[in-house]
Amino acid sequence: MNVADLRTEYARAALTEHDTDADPLAQFATWFHEAQAADVHEPTAMSLATVGADGAPSCRIVLLKGVDPRGFVFFTNYRSRKGREIETNARVGLCFWWGLLERQVRVTGTIARIATEESEAYYRTRPLGSRIGAWASNQSSELASREVLEARAAELARTLGDDPPIPPNWGGYLVTPLEIEFWQGRPSRMHDRIEYRRDASGSWSRRRLSP
Repeated sequence: MNVADLRTEYARAALTEHDTDADPLAQFATWFHEAQAADVHEPTAMSLATVGADGAPSCRIVLLKGVDPRGFVFFTNYRSRKGREIETNARVGLCFWWGLLERQVRVTGTIARIATEESEAYYRTRPLGSRIGAWASNQSSELASREVLEARAAELARTLGDDPPIPPNWGGYLVTPLEIEFWQGRPSRMHDRIEYRRDASGSWSRRRLSP
């Protein structure tokens, strides 16, 4: 099979300026709820792009754990590769892909750690195994074997008990958006793209982009 011959014609919906909310975070909430209603697999999954000190980009999937008027929240190990790159460069990109709805949302903005109290509150809601895992994994560091990781987790489960505290190197980040683009697939690759930009006063402007 020739990969270049794999094609999908997008014809599910359209997107006009009149269809969108003046507030892009309100528009995101509408699309996110529609993705949930459509049973999109892992609607919270988003690509996170960061840039290292050497200028090399890095991208991975993380899970959205909060969205409000401030922006987008996720949680991770602060000592991971993404955490180290965020400390070097606080400009990041996010991308959501909801294939069943033929939709994409792209976000560009700045990133910072959330308050420790907010991270602790979320950490308490995680399953016990995930809380132990946050202690066991030295994320992005070399690991001798799977068995080493599992042994470490088992030992921590014994020593930390049923109510482990939040690890000091683990917590949440808030992505404050500066640009948000909503992309709706259309036939013949004539896609709809509505982009929002935030100015210095915090106000949002909206424009259509060529596909």
